Amino acid sequence: MPPRFDVYRAVSDQIRAIFADYTDLIEPLSLDEAYLDVTDDARGIGSATAVAAEIRARIREATGLTASAGVSYNKFIAKLASDQNKPDGICVIRPAQGPAFVAALPVKRFHGVGPVTAAKMAALGIVTGADLRDFGLDALARQFGSSASYFHRAAHGDDDRPVRPDRQPKSVGAERTFDRDLTDEADLMAALEPVVEAAWRRIERAGVAGRTLTLKVKFADFSIMSRAQTCAVPIAGRDIVAKVGRSILLRVLPVSIGVRLLGLTLSGFDLKPAAQTQSTLTL
Repeated sequence: MPPRFDVYRAVSDQIRAIFADYTDLIEPLSLDEAYLDVTDDARGIGSATAVAAEIRARIREATGLTASAGVSYNKFIAKLASDQNKPDGICVIRPAQGPAFVAALPVKRFHGVGPVTAAKMAALGIVTGADLRDFGLDALARQFGSSASYFHRAAHGDDDRPVRPDRQPKSVGAERTFDRDLTDEADLMAALEPVVEAAWRRIERAGVAGRTLTLKVKFADFSIMSRAQTCAVPIAGRDIVAKVGRSILLRVLPVSIGVRLLGLTLSGFDLKPAAQTQSTLTL
């Protein structure tokens, strides 16, 4: 189906308006997803679960769309819970349930654990949240460096990040690792196409336009090169992402070492400062 981005944004604005009836603390993740901190219970509903149920009902009434919700005491678990009963459900994880909920999940569902990291964890015997929890912080640090602290806290169900109203991403993009190392120009240009497609899907979902496109190249020896191009006007179409991406790649070629990964990231958005807050409420 041809995309109808204007329609998506209009419906997203309808849904955001419903959110705003319940809290000012709304952190959008994309056109169809957001964190809400409803601690202050602006409408006196009584619990976060009841707020989520009312919001879901109003979204269906106003737009005809189903909506899934995750209700929990921190952002990490709420995000996991929101995926638990899709496409039209609600999942509530209370503080006493959090560690067990996380322990039972595959680590590949954790935010920040992509396919490559999941494969590395599996090779270390880390398949579930419980495996990750029991691996130990020192051992994680030896294997995953600066990401170890996040993985360790996530495995214990800990996340102290506040909901940040009107937060916008600093960059949006995607990358792909190849089954074999590539050196030929035609092969690399062909391999760039699915990266363009994945990056554009994420850019579209985020509803952003930026001026700077960055190409990331990882070689067979694990060295990394990045090259960027800044345009005079915001990049706002898949064809432009593809054209600029190919132009940057041509500047990198020819390569003497095989390429095992390509990535494209859009940045240079009009960012606004966001307030921060943190609080608790009966779920």
